[in-house]
Parts: sequence; structure tokens; C-alpha cells
Amino acid sequence: MSKDDSTGKIQWDRLIKKLSPYTVQKGLRYLKHYGLKEFWIRLHERFEPEEVPYGPWYEAYRPDEETLEKQRKRKFPDGPLISIVVPAYLTPERFLRQMLDSLLAQTYENWELCLANGSPEDPDMQTVLRSYAEMDRRIRYQDLKENLGIAENTNAAFAMAEGDFIALLDHDDLLAPNALYEIAAALEEHPEADVIYTDEDKVTTDLSEHFQPHLKPDFNLDLLRSNNYICHFLVVRRSVVQTVGGFRREFDGAQDYDFIFRCVEKAREVVHVPEILYHWRTHKSSTADNPASKMYAFEAGRRAIEGNLKRTGTPGTVEHTPDFGFYRVKYPVQGEPLVSVIIPNREEKETLQACVESIFEKTAYKNYEIIVVENNSSSEEIFRYYRKLSEDPRVHLIRWKKGFNYSAINNFGVRHAKGDYLLFLNNDVKVINPDWMSEMLSVCQRKETGAVGVKLIYPDNTIQHAGCVVGMGGIAGNMFVNMPAERTGYLHKASLLQDMSCVTAACMMMKKEVFLEAGGFTEELAVAFNDVDLCLKVRSHGHLIVYDPYVKLYHYESKSRGTEDSEEKVRRFQTEIEYMRCHWLDILKKGDPYYNKNLSLTKWNYSLKPLPGMGKKKG
Repeated sequence: MSKDDSTGKIQWDRLIKKLSPYTVQKGLRYLKHYGLKEFWIRLHERFEPEEVPYGPWYEAYRPDEETLEKQRKRKFPDGPLISIVVPAYLTPERFLRQMLDSLLAQTYENWELCLANGSPEDPDMQTVLRSYAEMDRRIRYQDLKENLGIAENTNAAFAMAEGDFIALLDHDDLLAPNALYEIAAALEEHPEADVIYTDEDKVTTDLSEHFQPHLKPDFNLDLLRSNNYICHFLVVRRSVVQTVGGFRREFDGAQDYDFIFRCVEKAREVVHVPEILYHWRTHKSSTADNPASKMYAFEAGRRAIEGNLKRTGTPGTVEHTPDFGFYRVKYPVQGEPLVSVIIPNREEKETLQACVESIFEKTAYKNYEIIVVENNSSSEEIFRYYRKLSEDPRVHLIRWKKGFNYSAINNFGVRHAKGDYLLFLNNDVKVINPDWMSEMLSVCQRKETGAVGVKLIYPDNTIQHAGCVVGMGGIAGNMFVNMPAERTGYLHKASLLQDMSCVTAACMMMKKEVFLEAGGFTEELAVAFNDVDLCLKVRSHGHLIVYDPYVKLYHYESKSRGTEDSEEKVRRFQTEIEYMRCHWLDILKKGDPYYNKNLSLTKWNYSLKPLPGMGKKKG
């Protein structure tokens, strides 16, 4: 995609189709909340043309009758009983029937419905529930004496459950016909799974249009602390529900968020099923469609994250972001450890000087050293600058005399580093925020973190790097390239702290012990993919790679190396691709766990991967 395309044009016909007195009112609320400039940015994000429109994509994606029939015939030797728990309150008759019909259409049969009715005085609900319960003995309901609120109503439904697994369904939402089948198949493959979640989308009140698919990564701790991305469809082993104790009414509005945290903390394994199996119905009173009126819910969400930090012994404070329902956790820096900043350089006096001066002028954190690794420069100008630079006690100049090899040069730099934290930095980056180093350090110090990467911005204020995805463009590629830096991207992912498979070493901090445990940079990878490879090695030792968008630097990109134009360079690049294919075949084949198989590997902006048969009606 060219730069011009990424600025995003508003698709006016889509916007006009959505106009109604209600959506205009909602838009005015958003305008008041965000202010004109931010509102305009978000309007662009919401209504820019979809590269692959979801409507036709979903039609081609959903299973056809033949597939569903095959699923009905499959016998699971140890297929668990799944209890679908539904707290219902004043459910419109049509919504209730459609929810119940979506259960009766399931291709997996071993389920029971446990519905707690918080409005026993509603005669329409009584009629519907009685007739469905008489029709199918798997449907059970209980009239509560009074409406106890969402948390206690759900707990009453939990108490009815007899299944090995408990699944949560809202009274006005729908399950895809293959939802429970896919859960049972995942449990067969992962017998240790205690929490399972799936992808979801939204559906209009009259069910005529599916939209806003939420295609999720596998379990992602930092993303979960930024937003309840797990949400629907959630299935939890009953013994875990009993251990954590169900919903808590003091978290009403974010009771599921609090519950999810407590469940994943106790789970042996959290499994993600990357299939769209839950349809969240939007209507005027649904939280799916009306965030601004739910401040109490966002406050409860903030407290849910605080609870997780407390229970896991993680110091940190939680703040709302401008996008309600999305949060920022700030971790404190522990002590004042030495950070070793390693900068390779060849010639490039102006570039290096701009980089180093920006560090000196704009770094609030004080305890750092800079190691400049000089690699075969010849100009008098650069050596004159080196001599001046060496007068500063924080700077150490070391010389790498062999040919250019990014991995070997950085490994050499590490051998001279005295700090417990290594900060790999290209010579063509410039610091923007004074707290950049302390913010990286605060995230890197956490026990589960191996490395931290940042948001890099081109001088024209478009994004150069917001994390990497393995498989993107073949081996690995940066996300959100060329997107205007003030935009937040698909589900705000360019602007949320989250775990990823890899980040670029143009600016990356890593614990020194983790770097050594992983064996450092692989020296066969002289130019390309060495940072991707290092991150994957770090992850294979059980550490997280965290993308931190709250650290932003300008990146003037690869000035110090020529283009891949000579035969030798092209051959070397091919060898490096081959190395990655051989060593990381598994992740390249299965797909990046922090991405989603339904998303494109040729576009950087979380577009859908086009499907064969799009535009054809299913039988």
C-alpha cells in the first residue's frame, strides 16, 4: 500500500447508512469527549474503506450445511458436558427466542442451558422459557425471587451448572452453530486447558449485518491489562470457577473482566480458538453500542486490572486512556540499575551526533552508559567527533575491525557493557520523550519480561514500527507502517501496551541475563532478521517480548547501509531468509500466536485475509 492510501478516506456512503437520531446523538457525545481533532481522527478510523469488506468475507467464512452435518456426525469419546450460563433480565421475546434457537442449532450435542431469570414477572419470557424447556430437556431455567444485578444473577446460573465446563452467554447474543463443537475439539487437543476463548463479531439488532470482527491473539497478558480483549466467547473449567468463586457484584459493569483475570491466574493452560463463534448483538441499551454512558463500568474495569496486579505481586498503577475501556498500566522503576546503550556506527557523523545529543538532552533517567561500536569509518570528520565524544565519561568508544555484521557488532558491544540492562539503538534514531528510558526500564524489569520494543516514527509523522508479526511479507514485518502516527489502528493496537512475538532492535531494551541465556544475536544473520531471531529465542526460554507504544522515537531508517543491489548482497539476503525458514519453521507454519490466522500477511494494518468463494451465497 502506498503512503497516500494509508491516510484513510472516509467512506461516506457507509457513514450515511449508519445515520439515525440515535447515532447522531452518540456522535455528539463522542465529539464532546474527544474534542474536534481527535473525533475527526476516530471518524476516519471507523469509516475508512475496508480493504476486504467483512459482510462478503463472513458469508464465505461461515461453515456451510455440509460442514455442519459432518460435525453433527462426529463422536467425541470424552466430549465434556458444557453448561451454558445465561443471566436473563427483561429480555425481549424475539432476542430470547433467537438466543435459544442458536443453542438448539449447535452441532455438538452435549450441552445444557442454565438460565437464571431475573424478571419472573415478565409473562412473555415465562411463556418462551416454558415452551423451550418442554421441547428440549437440556434447557433449564430458574426464576429468581428478584433481580439481583448482573453478577448475582450470573452466580445463580453458575449454581445450576452440572457440566465439566461453564460457558458464558449474554441473554441477547447468539452463538455460531459450530461454537460448542470447536470448543470440544480444542479441549480434545488441549486436555489441560482451563480457560478457552474464541473470536467474535457484532451483529445488528435485526441480525441483517455482521460487522466489526474482533480477531484476537493467543493469550496476551499485557493486552489483557490494556483491554478486556478476551470478552466473548468464554469457557472455563468448572473446578476453576469454584476455586475463584464466580462473579463479584462490586465489579458490576466489568464483572466478566474481573472474573477473567481471576480465572487466567489459576489456569494451567489458556487456549484461544481463532474462529468467530460469538455474535454480540448491538442495540441502544447494549454496552457493545453505548460506551459513553458506562463510566461506572470503565471504573470497575480499572479496578479489575488493579486486582490482577495486586494478586500477582506486580507494582503498578492503572489509568484510563482517551478511549474508554482501554487502559494504561504504569509500572514503577525499581532502584536505579545501569543501562548500557549500544550504538553501532560507520561514518555518519551528523546522524550519530543528532542521536547522541538527543539522548543527552532528553533523557530524564540518569544511570546509563553509551557504547559506540565504531565499524570501519575512514573520514577525519567522524574521528574528530569521536575524540570530542570520548571526553564525556558516560561514553565508551570501542572498535570493531572486521566487516559489517550487525549481529557480531552488537554482541561485541555487549561484551563491553557493564549494565544489567542492554539498550540496542540505531544511530539514526532521535529521542522524543524524556521518560523514554525509564518507561522501557519499568516494563523490562518485570519478572516475566525479556525485552521491550517501542513505537518508531518516520520524520513525516507516520509509523515505521509498532511491533512485528512473524510471517508478515514472508518472514516477518513491522505493523502499521506509514499509518499517521496520531492514529491508533485496528482496535487501538498501535497504541496499546501488549505482548508480541518480536520487535525491532532499532530501539530495544533487554535484560542482559536474558540476552546471554538466548546466546545473543545469531552471527549468521549479518544484516536481516537478527532481531526477529533473537526475540524468538528469548520467547523460547519463556520470556515475554513487550511492545510499549508510550515510548516514541523518530527513526530516519538505515542510512548507514547501502541498498540490497549487488549480487553478493542479494545472495546473502536469500541465505538469511533460508536460515529463518529452517530455524523457525514451526511458527512460520502455524502462524504468529500474537496475530490471527484470519488476518492478512501482506497488509500491515490488520486487514482480513481474502477468502476463496467470497461473494458467493452459501447453501
